[in-house]
Amino acid sequence: MLITNIKGLVGLHSKDKLVLRGGELDYLPILENAWLLIENGLIKDFGEMDSIPSHISNLASHISAEGRYIFPSWCDSHTHIVFAASREEEFAMKIQGKSYEEIAAAGGGILNSADKLQKASEDELFEGASIRLKQMILQGTGAVEIKSGYGLTTESEIKMLRVIRRLKDHFPIPIKATFLAAHAYPAEFKNNHQGYIDLIVNEMLPQIAEEKLADYIDVFCEKGFFSVEETDQVLKAGGKHGLKPKVHANQLSVSGAVEVSVQNKAISVDHLEESDEETIQTLRNADTIVTLLPSCSFYLGIPFADAKSFIKADLPVALATDYNPGSTPSGNMNFVVSLGCIKMKMFPEQAINAATLNGAAAMEISENYGSITVGKKANLFITKPMPSIAYLPYSFGEMQIETVILNGEIYNG
Repeated sequence: MLITNIKGLVGLHSKDKLVLRGGELDYLPILENAWLLIENGLIKDFGEMDSIPSHISNLASHISAEGRYIFPSWCDSHTHIVFAASREEEFAMKIQGKSYEEIAAAGGGILNSADKLQKASEDELFEGASIRLKQMILQGTGAVEIKSGYGLTTESEIKMLRVIRRLKDHFPIPIKATFLAAHAYPAEFKNNHQGYIDLIVNEMLPQIAEEKLADYIDVFCEKGFFSVEETDQVLKAGGKHGLKPKVHANQLSVSGAVEVSVQNKAISVDHLEESDEETIQTLRNADTIVTLLPSCSFYLGIPFADAKSFIKADLPVALATDYNPGSTPSGNMNFVVSLGCIKMKMFPEQAINAATLNGAAAMEISENYGSITVGKKANLFITKPMPSIAYLPYSFGEMQIETVILNGEIYNG
């Protein structure tokens, strides 16, 4: 496939650039008036239109992208898209000002989703997640991480992870699976935390390892959920089965979650709506990626993470959706990029880099995804005609994507 007359090829990072730290996020290389050649699902070559080789200029499979930009696909490294039902019944409670904790105490929240999921079949979960994932892909997402965590029993957590494996088999994008049974304590273990942790460690993890169902292990480390000590215990148990940590950290309070995550060499710490100088100093001494979820803040009405301080501290920042039925019922990465700019004061270049190459790095796939680089997978999207790249986050709520390309082929859903 040859694409010509491209207004701008966005994100031309070098092959050896696998993650962007701090000020590197400011730099978003763009080649104007360009052509792009795709071969065998990979980016074969690109250049300026006035230097297009004559032997490829008349290829039969040819697209003109006049006035349009080509971006690397969004890489969404934090989602919970396998769930049984939406939770709009909690919507009014949020509007009334009920807090996340108050909704959970009233029978809502994670336990609400767990109750519904336990009653759903694997086929039902797969069908629902497939609809969501297809919509995300059409909105430009070309790689995704999906968590369990609405099962909270061995049977239902395994069921969720098997659904994620089916999604891997059925969709043409890389999908990473994260085991998140440490999402909340089931009601029967409310006063017996160690009993539930023992269930995770002694029953769930061995079966997950045997079936090779997960890439990562995650814990919701927060007051009222899993303590720092409990988080450490679960992460270490996951590590013994080869699962790398990715942690829900500092969403509602500065909890010590970042410190225990770094001690366990977490690939990423996600949320960080609450942070302080100690949090930043801890991350400065680590390779852990800071994954921010601004649409969660938007929906819950909680503070937005301090992206500018993380970037100023020379940290690698990624953006992701947190798509889930309770706190972020949207998988639209375009809106996430807009919120990164509008609410977290990131420059468009920073937000786009955070949602592409650094999102890929948070899933450990940036060798093959996240930028327009010769040899990488041709997972891309072509915009509608736009005056500049800043127009994409500027025009929040508007769909600026015209064509999605996955593995070098146009995707129609």
